[in-house]
Amino acid sequence: MADSKLTRSNRTGWLMSLPGFTLVALFIIVPFFFAFGLSMTNQRLVSPNPTKYVGLENYRQMLDIALVTLQPERDASGTVIRDDEGTIQYPRLRRLSRSDPAFERYKGMREWFGWQSGESHKAVVVRDPLFWIALRNTLLFVLVVAPVQGGIALGLALLVNQKLRGINAFRTIYFMPVVVSIVVVSLLWRFIYDGNDGLLNNLLDTLSFGAIPGVDWLGNPSTALGAIMAMSIWQAVGFHMVIWLSGLQTISPTLYEAADIEGASKWQAFRYVTWPGLRNTAVLVIIVITMQAFALFAQIDVMTNGGPLDSTQSLVFQAVERGYGKQDISGGSVISVVLFVLVLAISLVQRWLTRDRQN
Repeated sequence: MADSKLTRSNRTGWLMSLPGFTLVALFIIVPFFFAFGLSMTNQRLVSPNPTKYVGLENYRQMLDIALVTLQPERDASGTVIRDDEGTIQYPRLRRLSRSDPAFERYKGMREWFGWQSGESHKAVVVRDPLFWIALRNTLLFVLVVAPVQGGIALGLALLVNQKLRGINAFRTIYFMPVVVSIVVVSLLWRFIYDGNDGLLNNLLDTLSFGAIPGVDWLGNPSTALGAIMAMSIWQAVGFHMVIWLSGLQTISPTLYEAADIEGASKWQAFRYVTWPGLRNTAVLVIIVITMQAFALFAQIDVMTNGGPLDSTQSLVFQAVERGYGKQDISGGSVISVVLFVLVLAISLVQRWLTRDRQN
């Protein structure tokens, strides 16, 4: 009788993993397909109209983006019209989409950003500017937080991996923000960032002897997202430090002894011994940080509520705001599906880039 692939040990492993797989299926896989189904409808919680299937129309409305070239307005003699400051005047896209058949495709779209190209004006127009702002902010948050948080966590792990007296106290201190609720941490940092009498402004004022004026960190569009990035890095760096630390402790001390005998410097020991030994840990840390960064919500909800001027909108915040705040279940579902696909794609790319090329 041929051996079955489902051996006794395999059965035991599958039975032990069944509870975890069941939870993943119930709270991730099934909700995803449920959200995908809702995203194909016009479902609204408070609408008296029956739900209708609309196909990919919601995705078309949300993801619609185009590049438009606007020519300057001219007077009867063909001269370019300028304002009192000499700035070239361009027709409004709304007027062109209503009167010019060539621009009819852009009806209902708004300019997201633009730039000057000679006398013409290049404009990126979108049908849902709030979604694209949230997408840009989320990607920027991930691009900044993921490498900075991972790098600081690795540095802390190298520090606390030393055999020194009282090192456990430092490990506890660095890890403490992780066990505190993110809502509590956000409230605390909102007071620190307060523009009137916040701790950060008082500290800068003291250190600079009054030379640095107070800043409304969360009320200024140019500093709000950066302030949230700094707080988020501080709050979760201890968690990733522990993961790096577990990876460091799996590296055999004999490898360092051999490197020391060969006369390797500390940098060479890190490059040729420590970092190769942390390859699998690095993959885990990068993927976990990326997923956590894409899930940016609580900090935004507590500290800025998406403002000021939509400068701290995020995809998760927009999904919740539309789905529950505006009762637009289909719109929130579209954002959730797009976010899921985006995170999955980036995670697969990260896994491919960090794969072991020796196999």
